[in-house]
Amino acid sequence: MNRLRTIILSCIAAWLILLLPVAGTARADNEAVRAPGAAAGETVNGPVFVIPVDQEIERGLQSFLERGFQEAANYGAVLIVLEIDTPGGRVDSAESIGTMVRDSKIPTVAYIKGNAASAGSYIALNAGAIIMKPGSMIGAASLVDMNGKSVEDAKMISYWKSKMTGAAALNGRDPEVAAGMVDLQLAVNKPELGVSKRQGEIIALSSEEALQAGYADRIAGTANEAISWLGYSTDDIFRVEHTGAEKMSHFLTNPVIMVILLFVGIAGVFIELLVPGFGVPGIVGTLAFALYFFGNYVAGFAGAETLLLFILGLVMLVLELFVPSFGILGLLGSVSLVAGVVRAAYSFTHAMFSLGIAFSAAAVVIVIVAVAFKERGIWNRFILQDSLTKDQGYVPVQEKLRLIGASGISVTPLRPAGTAAIGGERIDVVTEGGFIDAHTAVSVVKVEGGRVVVKEAVN
Repeated sequence: MNRLRTIILSCIAAWLILLLPVAGTARADNEAVRAPGAAAGETVNGPVFVIPVDQEIERGLQSFLERGFQEAANYGAVLIVLEIDTPGGRVDSAESIGTMVRDSKIPTVAYIKGNAASAGSYIALNAGAIIMKPGSMIGAASLVDMNGKSVEDAKMISYWKSKMTGAAALNGRDPEVAAGMVDLQLAVNKPELGVSKRQGEIIALSSEEALQAGYADRIAGTANEAISWLGYSTDDIFRVEHTGAEKMSHFLTNPVIMVILLFVGIAGVFIELLVPGFGVPGIVGTLAFALYFFGNYVAGFAGAETLLLFILGLVMLVLELFVPSFGILGLLGSVSLVAGVVRAAYSFTHAMFSLGIAFSAAAVVIVIVAVAFKERGIWNRFILQDSLTKDQGYVPVQEKLRLIGASGISVTPLRPAGTAAIGGERIDVVTEGGFIDAHTAVSVVKVEGGRVVVKEAVN
C-alpha cells in the first residue's frame, strides 16, 4: 500500500513538473496581465500605478523605477503601467530594469506613447503586454557608443541580440524580428508578420506594424484606454512623478554639467587655498562639489563613502600646505579626491574623462589667478619679506674701524675668540686662528663689521 502511494505521489510530482513549462507560456497570450474576466467585460478594482519612462535610460531612471515599483507594492497595486517614451540609453541599466519588470509580482504592461527605441524596446519586451499609441514606435535597438557611432564588436552585438530575442520569446513574440532590431548584418523576411529587412537596415516598427508582427497587443489612444482593455478599473490610478530632487539630479548628472561642476569645484577650492582671502572662490567651489555629489547620490551612483573620501582628501591637501610630510599627505589627498569623484560617477571611464577635462581647464585658470595675485599667494607665508634696513628702523652694527692698529691686553684666553681690553673698552675679539693666553699684549689687525681680529703684539 505504501509502495502504491509512493508511485502515485511520484506520478503527481512528475505531472506538476511537466506542467510548469506549459504554465510558464501562459504569458504568451498575456493572460498574466489581462485581468481574469476581462474578455467578459468584468473589471478588477484596485490601485493602478502609472510610471513614466520618459528620459534617457541610465542609473537615475533605474533608481526612479525601483522607487515606483516599491510604492506600488506598498499600496497593494493590482497593475503597473510603464508609460514609455525614451530614445534608449545604457544597456546595463536597461538590463537591470528589464529584470525588475520581469520579476515583478505585480502584473506589468508597457504602454508606448512615443518611442520605445533601442534599450527602451528591451524594457517593453519584458513587460507582460505591449500596448501602443497611434504613431508610436518600437525597435531600432542597434548598439552605439557615446559618440553615436555604431558598435562593431561582434561579441557585444551577439550578447545584446541574445538579450533582445530572449525578452521577445518570453511573451511568444518572434525572436527573429527582435534580432533584426539589433543586428545590421542580419536579413529578415517574415511576410506573414509584415516584416522585411535587408542587410544594412534596422527594424523599427510603427504601432500598426508592431500589431501585425505580434510586437503590440493592442493600439490605444490613452493609458486609461489600455488599462480598461486589460480589465482593470481606472478609478484608482496613481501616477508616480519625479521628485524635485530627482529632476535636479537628472540635470546635474548630465555629462556636460558634471564636467562644469568639476571644473568650478577644482578651480574654486584650489584658488582659495593658494590665494586665500577672497572667500568667494572657496564657497563657489565647495558648492559645485556639493551639487556634483548630490546629483550622483540621488541618482543612485554615489554612496556616503564617496563624499567621505572626497572630504578626507581635501583635508589632507590643506594639511600638506602647513605640515611638512615630504609630499605624502598631498599624494594621499590627491588619490582620495580622485577616488571620491570617480566612485561617485556611474562610469569609471566617463568619470576619468570628465575629471581630465575639468582638471586641465582648472589648472589654466589657477595659474592665471596665481600670477595675477602673486602678492597674495600662500607661498608668501614661507618667504621672508622684511629687509633689515635703516629705513625700516633697524640700526646696523657700527664698524669700529678706529680700532685698526690699536693695542690692548687680552682679558681672557683667546681660543680663538675671547675678550680684550682695547682703548679702555672690553671688546669681543677673535684671533687669526691661533691661541693667545690671557694678559698677553695684542694688536688689532682687521675690523669686519662687528668682528674685531687681533694678533699677539711683537715687542
